[in-house]
This record gives sequence, C-alpha cells and structure tokens, in this order.
Amino acid sequence: MTHSADPARHPAFPMKRTCPFSPPEEYAKLRASEPVSRATLKVNGKPAWLVTTYEHVRQVLGDPRVSSNLKLPGYPHQFHIPEEMLRSVRLMLLSMDPPDHTAQRRMLIPEFTARRVKALRPRIQEIVDERVDAMLAAGGPVDLVTALALSVPSLVICELLGVPYEDHARFEEWSATMMNHDAAPEEYGAAVQALDGYLDALVAGKEERPGDDLISRFIEKNRVEQVADHTDVVTMARLMLVGGHETTANMIALGVLALLEHPGQLDAVKADPDLLPRAVEELLRFFSISDSGAARVALEDIEVGGTLIRAGEGILPLNNSADHDESVFPDPDTLNIHREEARSHLAFGYGIHQCIGANLARVELEVVYGTLFRRIPGLRLAAPLEELRFKDDAMVYGVYELPVTW
Repeated sequence: MTHSADPARHPAFPMKRTCPFSPPEEYAKLRASEPVSRATLKVNGKPAWLVTTYEHVRQVLGDPRVSSNLKLPGYPHQFHIPEEMLRSVRLMLLSMDPPDHTAQRRMLIPEFTARRVKALRPRIQEIVDERVDAMLAAGGPVDLVTALALSVPSLVICELLGVPYEDHARFEEWSATMMNHDAAPEEYGAAVQALDGYLDALVAGKEERPGDDLISRFIEKNRVEQVADHTDVVTMARLMLVGGHETTANMIALGVLALLEHPGQLDAVKADPDLLPRAVEELLRFFSISDSGAARVALEDIEVGGTLIRAGEGILPLNNSADHDESVFPDPDTLNIHREEARSHLAFGYGIHQCIGANLARVELEVVYGTLFRRIPGLRLAAPLEELRFKDDAMVYGVYELPVTW
C-alpha cells in the first residue's frame, strides 16, 4: 500500500553538515524513519522528494520513468536560474534523456575507457611531480588547493580537451560561481554566458583546424554521426571542462585532509601502496561530494519504498546518504581503507548517467595521493581543522583552502 509523506514536516534542503567528515545528521534519521520524504528547496521554496537509502537511490537512478531534463516542470532546481535562461538553455549530457543522451555518450565513451586512461597515467604522473616539485621549491606552508588540488585536474582536463591552460584562472572562477547554491541569478547567468562564449570561440577554431584532443575528435565523429550541432558541442565541452576539474579538485583536497586527520589510515597506505586503489574508493564513498547532483523529475507515477511519487514531481536521490547507509556499509561514518564493499559506492552516480570520467578521476586520485605522501612524508596541516572553511554552499562539497606544511 502506497502512502505520501506528511506535508507538515518538510525539512529545508540543502542541509548543513555538523562535522566536515559526516553527512548532515538528518540523513540517518530520514533513512531510519522516512527514507522517502518531502523537503522544501531553500533556493525557491518548492517541494521535492528526498530519497536517502542505498536501495532506493539506486532504484530511482536506474528507473527509465524518471527524467534528468532540467527544463521539465517540477524539476528540483538548486540554483537561482532566470526563467528566460531556462527556456533557452541547451541541455548538457547530464540533463539529457535517451535517445539524445545515448547517442552523445556513445561518442564519448572511447575517450574514458580503462585502457585509454591507463595510457594517460604517465602524463598525469609528470603533472603531479611537477606540482610537487613546485611545492617543495616554494617551501611550506602552502595552500594545497591552489598548489596541487586545483592545478592537477585542471591541467589534465585542459590537455585532454585541448583547452589552453593559461586560461584556467578564468574558467575556474566561472565554474565556482556556477557551482555555488547562493549565487545570485545574474551572477550564475553571467558565468554560464562567459564560459559558453569562451568555449564557442574555442570550438569554432577546432571545427576549422582540428587537433589531437577530445573536442576535435568529437567534432570529427559528429561529421559522420550528426548527433550534435555547434551549440551542443559547446555545451558538451562546458560539462567536460567543469566536471573534469571541479569534482576531482575537491576530492584531492578532502582526501588529503581526511588521511592527515586519520593517521592510522595514512600509515597503512604509506606502508602498502597497493592499498591506494581501495583507499580511493573508500574516500569517494566517505565524502560522496556530489550529494544531490543527480536531480530527477518523475515522468509518470512511481512507487519508491512504499511512497507514491506522482508524475511531474521532483526527486533528489542523495548519494551521500546512500553511501552512509548502515545496511550496506557497516559503521559508515568511520573511514576504513580496508573496507571491501567500498567500491559499491554511488559517488559517481548509477545507471545511464553514471559519471563518464570515473576511470580518469580514480587514476588522478591514486597518483596524487601516492605521490604526495611518498615525496612529502612529513606533510601536515598548517591550521587547525576547526578554522578551515568548507563548501557547504556549493553543489560539490569541498574545502576552500587547505594550508599544509612539512
């Protein structure tokens, strides 16, 4: 028998973490008492369904009866997006449904296979070594976010896409505004417009003079496949550029912080580098930084956990809550790099929209963590944990600065 959540008890979303290493306390309460519940979005006061258990998050993300199309009525927007902009916006891959999503994703998959990413590993290692060299030359204390966490994935994605790295400061600033829940509508719109204007010129240049990069190869394939127009390619490039550096940069900084704050776990990694892949999976699970990034809207009435979600209603499957579900991950709020079930996490999503760059992110994290703690074994925080500023106001969780020394 289906039932609906009590409309009188809508919590406001997003919720704040009380501990930088744990999800909001309300998540555990919701999983136990009301795993599918109504919430009110802080950004616009509209209702949405929160889905909090591992089983139900996977169910929603794998259900073809829900849509990722952010232009549909009822979609649970988490940013101030001007109406006129929403009407004219071109959907990104993450916001497409089949068959358009299927066609474009199929063209991108060869760029991110395990074999292709393995071939990139030596260059990623060079980039990381160069940044660590610069850190050692400068001497501590340094801000690890600017010295390493942002620069490594930015360099990697720029080389992969064929974007000039000398422009990184501009697109990182635009990206940060686009990811900020609290950005004013005009700020959000200006950031998207500026980044798309930059990428429009870049793509036009590659259409005339293709190079050896992902965007050029996509353009060449598209001449045959004809699944995208020029604006679609610009939108795809925006997704790759922002998604390719923003999430990995935040995971680098948070992972380093977590290991420094859990010295027993760090000592185990230092003693046995073969533990690095498992440590990466556990850190991804532990933080699940893109908590509500997989927003959906129901295309028809569906039942989730005995609760009826009607067609047109917005849904927020919470990855961070799912990855701390006690029924799947025992003692979930404890960092345990030996955790065998860690790779089952949903930090990269699930279903047809699972992160296409997951293989690349994993390799970048392995190389960064392994290299940093091998070359600077005495690395330590240069500021108290309680003084660090965390990105509770952003779509992707992270830390603004991470002062370290050695």
